[in-house]
Amino acid sequence: MTEQTEPDAPTELDAPTAPAAHADPAVRRETAERWQDLIALASPTEERNPRTHELDTLDAPDLVDTILAEDTLVAGAVQAVSAPIARLVDLCVEAIAGGSTVHYVGAGTSGRLGVLDAVELLPTYSATEQMVTAHLAGGIAAMTRAVEGAEDDADAGAALVAEHCGEGDVVIGLAASGRTPFVRGSLAAARERGLSTGLVAANPQAPLARLADVAVLVDVGPEAVTGSTRMKAATAQKLVLNALSTATMVRLGTTFQNLMIDVRPTNKKLVARTVRMLVQATGESPERAAEVLEEAGGRVRVALVALLAHADVTDAEVAAVRFGKDPGRRGDPAGIRSAVASLTTKESP
Repeated sequence: MTEQTEPDAPTELDAPTAPAAHADPAVRRETAERWQDLIALASPTEERNPRTHELDTLDAPDLVDTILAEDTLVAGAVQAVSAPIARLVDLCVEAIAGGSTVHYVGAGTSGRLGVLDAVELLPTYSATEQMVTAHLAGGIAAMTRAVEGAEDDADAGAALVAEHCGEGDVVIGLAASGRTPFVRGSLAAARERGLSTGLVAANPQAPLARLADVAVLVDVGPEAVTGSTRMKAATAQKLVLNALSTATMVRLGTTFQNLMIDVRPTNKKLVARTVRMLVQATGESPERAAEVLEEAGGRVRVALVALLAHADVTDAEVAAVRFGKDPGRRGDPAGIRSAVASLTTKESP
């Protein structure tokens, strides 16, 4: 399988041997300046890794061990930036709770990982595109193939903000090198409109950090294969997005303890998973959990409140609505504990 490196971090093999000649001196000057900027890019991912200089001399076992040894460094690098990730969570929770949207914007590998994170929130947390959505340079076709020049189009990045972003939205740029023009255009346009902005990059010196209210800059060091940002840089981004979106969804009240109570039981497998979750949360038998879930019309929250409070489904439904999801309710954003307490103690909220 041919490796697809991220377009915002071209390697020696990705780039043409030299910029094409052009009759117009202004165009030649602009082209030369662009190449100089790319070649002079300061990013750990573009440096040669001293631990892998002889990579091509290794046999398969040593190759795998060497690559995986580099990967072990990623989790620590991400842990080191937990504070800005948490600040970005607060921005996302505030936006979504207020009816606005979080937008991921990226190109190449970074953009694809943004799409992956966004679409997986639907089956896991019943999140919608109005809550979190992703924009990939070159459009959806760029998920499976390179779209020439898409990452270099700053105007296209600005245009998507004009077309898709509303008041109160958050725009999060995703770029391994932290310089992608498409992402730059989006962040600049978002700031001009007064929207909150974030950046996730694998470059502590990311040029686009100045356009971000919160910059998550992960220092993963040089890649095992120089410039191959689909490796450690991409792994770091996946970890950042996992933490960001999961923490956001938990704060929004989509879990009870560590259980996914907003899963939609639309087939037999998911119904079985939901019943198992009710058993885990309440200690009731599978038969009893399935019976109450059916009485609740498949509504997990109502069934959970009924089982925990030993109440009938009608009363549980009233309590579940009364104590709906609220990220401002400390210690109980889902409202399950409060709903159960209202049924067992008969106290007013």
